[in-house]
Amino acid sequence: MTALFALATGLMWGLADFGGGLLTRRMPALTVVVASQCIAAVVLGTVVLATGGWSEAGPRLWFAVAAGAVGPVAMLSFYKALALGPMGVVSPLGSLGVAVPVGVGLLVGERPGLPQFAGVAVAVAGIVLAGGPQLRGAPVQRQAVVLALLAAFGFGAVMALISEASTTVTGLFLALFVQRVTNIAVGGTALYVSVRRGGSALPEEGGIGVVRAALPALAFVGLADVAANGTYALAAQHGPVTVAAVLASTYPVVTALAARGVLGERLRGVQAAGAGLALLGTLLLATG
Repeated sequence: MTALFALATGLMWGLADFGGGLLTRRMPALTVVVASQCIAAVVLGTVVLATGGWSEAGPRLWFAVAAGAVGPVAMLSFYKALALGPMGVVSPLGSLGVAVPVGVGLLVGERPGLPQFAGVAVAVAGIVLAGGPQLRGAPVQRQAVVLALLAAFGFGAVMALISEASTTVTGLFLALFVQRVTNIAVGGTALYVSVRRGGSALPEEGGIGVVRAALPALAFVGLADVAANGTYALAAQHGPVTVAAVLASTYPVVTALAARGVLGERLRGVQAAGAGLALLGTLLLATG
């Protein structure tokens, strides 16, 4: 079950990143974050009311609050790093966040077997290569590297925190709702500050009409992110965190394949090799 839930996480995160990346080409990144999370919060709030999830409220929800506070900071750092580029350097650095939950798992006493250790090494190498690392050529700004590493730490911290936010399914719905509300509070504050400083919350061309037309896509991004957080929490609860984290972090492969299938982008040789290594690592982890 751990492998199944973790791979579902990678699929959902990969598709959410792909959708979010497309949307940020048409509207400000902060608007994408806030709008998608608002839609997700409405859906989750309805689910919590329907399942009686409020009864699961307790101290563990502070993990969800922390995850909700860290998530927007990590995402915005990642978007800023991508803007500074080059993307072939930033994307693989962002995927290094897997080291956080894996490290937590090892600290709490998890000791994967030899096949799983090999699977971790192979899969992480594949994940990094799937981002298409740029090994030479364009210069890299130090700020881009710092922001990418900050984003990676944030992504990994969210994985570690959300896995501790609940112990039951109904409690997980409540934890995800609290995480979304915190996302909105942090992202909304950042959006407000940005507008006060002269930025825009709406696309320069099309304005509110573009946002309205993109609501289905925004809903998909928000709900895919929710689903990914939920399946990761279940994966971490059903098996070793070291395995769950690495399998869940295969999302760059999904994003690259989605770009190939939908946009017709050709995979570079290093990306194709990375996808193959990630698959091999996945098989080792699933069978180890």
